[in-house]
Amino acid sequence: MEQFFTIIGGMGTLATESFINLLNERTPIKKDQDYLNYILVNHATVPDRTEHIMDHSKPSFLPPLLEDIKQQSLLKPDFFVMVCNTAHYYYKELQEATDIPLIHMPHLAVSSIKKNYPSAKKIGLIATKGTIADHIYEDELKQAGYDYSLGDQEVQDQVESLIYDDIKENGQVDSEKYYGILRVMKEKFDCDAIILGCTELSFAQAKAPDHEYSVIDAQSIIADKTIELALKIRNKEVIDFESIY
Repeated sequence: MEQFFTIIGGMGTLATESFINLLNERTPIKKDQDYLNYILVNHATVPDRTEHIMDHSKPSFLPPLLEDIKQQSLLKPDFFVMVCNTAHYYYKELQEATDIPLIHMPHLAVSSIKKNYPSAKKIGLIATKGTIADHIYEDELKQAGYDYSLGDQEVQDQVESLIYDDIKENGQVDSEKYYGILRVMKEKFDCDAIILGCTELSFAQAKAPDHEYSVIDAQSIIADKTIELALKIRNKEVIDFESIY
């Protein structure tokens, strides 16, 4: 197969399925052959990212992801997409393992704020404890010059419950819990827009989009960028991957 990309997924599987649905629904098509060429690596047994970040004595998710990157690189995809925010903790190590571009999901999300919410000054972040602890989004927000809020412990507990209890464990979205989190970030912490810094939160957004809050859905953003890049490659356009952000 030529003109294809590889998706490193399975972290978790429902979130990856949500990403695939976005790709297929948003790709402009008139016939079967208009859909994108891609390989999905649904590596569901990758160790929990947050557990390892919070406690390095827990199994590392780096070795299996390195194996995925190296195996897939042999097939020569045009680029990689890794559909897990927290896994970007090891972005540098993964990118160094291949010459093929790996799109940086958090960087892409933050770089989109100015375009989508030009008047936003304070940005909220809701994510796993691992993503909060590894400071990936915080560093990106600081570099972009934004004030930001991580909420408080009550917000974090609700976010963890939504991600792990509702979605990962039961495959369901508690829409009222999700809306409540967004409301607190907006009203209590004065956030102009809120980053959904976990693909399970993107899954929640896909299942419960009927709210008034401004969200920066990292998974939706990378889905659109993936389609854009794949179509350019299909049209034989030269892409400067350093400039895509």
